[in-house]
Parts: sequence; structure tokens; C-alpha cells
Amino acid sequence: MKLAYTIIYVPNVTATVEFYEAAFGIARRFIHESGTYAELETGATALAFADEAFVAESLHEFRRNRPTDAPCGAEVGFVVDDVASAFAQAVAAGARPSVEPMRKPWGQTVSYVRDLNGFLVELCTKVSGSES
Repeated sequence: MKLAYTIIYVPNVTATVEFYEAAFGIARRFIHESGTYAELETGATALAFADEAFVAESLHEFRRNRPTDAPCGAEVGFVVDDVASAFAQAVAAGARPSVEPMRKPWGQTVSYVRDLNGFLVELCTKVSGSES
């Protein structure tokens, strides 16, 4: 079994894709003509977005991401060479800063921002010894 994609449910798929392009420099793979689903070019595992209203027809109930609420119990993480620069770019594009870049005891540098929907995004260096 392989992880194929992670989908974040959002109120506006196109606006979210445009935000991720500006904030994190990630290219879009596609936005479906319906505007209800999109994927970004994130390697073997795609980061995707689906419209909340479309998803609600199937799931009926789920916790929506909102900037005014505490973040949900999930995050996406992007490995970058320069966390401070990536953090600054994201904030300049409208991300809300959550944790300024900091060095962990194991040597990794991490920071956190919230996207335009309130979803938590980690910007970090590779963990020493990891294959990521």
C-alpha cells in the first residue's frame, strides 16, 4: 500500500491553489473544470484540495478549517533548504505565522504557518539521516 494523496477540504479550491502557489512556490498539477477538486505538484504523494460543499454531499459532517478556530489535528509539511526564507515568503503571501523558525534538539529547523483557510503548514529542514 502507498500513500497516493492528502486532500484538504476547503471553501474555495481555486483561491487555495493560488495561495499555495504564492506562499509556498508549489505548481498546480490541475484544477478540475468544476472547480471542486485540484492537485499540486508535490512529488509521488499529491497534495489535493476538494470543495467543502461537494464533500459534504458524501460525508455530511466534518470539521471545517477556519482561520479563527484552533487548527485541526493534522498538518502538511514541506521540506525546504532555508526555513526562514520559506517562512517569510509564506507570511508575505498571507499565511498567518504560528511558530517562528526554531531549531529542534535533533538539529532540524521547523516553523509553522496557517494557510488562508486556517490549515496548519509546517516548513522544515530534512531530519538528519532521513531519506526525505
